Amino acid sequence: MPITNQQVAGHEFLLQMYDDPYFPDRVVDEGKAILRRLCERIEAEQPSDPASLYVLTQAATEEFNVLDEEFVAAGSGIETVAREWICEEFRFVASAYGFTSADAEELTAGRDW
Repeated sequence: MPITNQQVAGHEFLLQMYDDPYFPDRVVDEGKAILRRLCERIEAEQPSDPASLYVLTQAATEEFNVLDEEFVAAGSGIETVAREWICEEFRFVASAYGFTSADAEELTAGRDW
């Protein structure tokens, strides 16, 4: 399903991670795919309030929890800087879909990275 939100469609997710050789591109690609799937789900399900949005972001956060294992296996990991970059992307997505007052911590509350 193509993303119709023009702000999101033109956004390059996780650029900082691609620019840092510590993070393998093939694993970052998977993180980018998680974020794009999140956007697709938001467009398909059209959450009406932050609580509905958090259900979708929590599912994406769980995918990042699993992805962290792939980063570790590749000699990397979602550490402090990467965590901030990923959380910024979740905030961007929430804002792009009109949830400007979404709680930044709640967007990724289930994270273990």
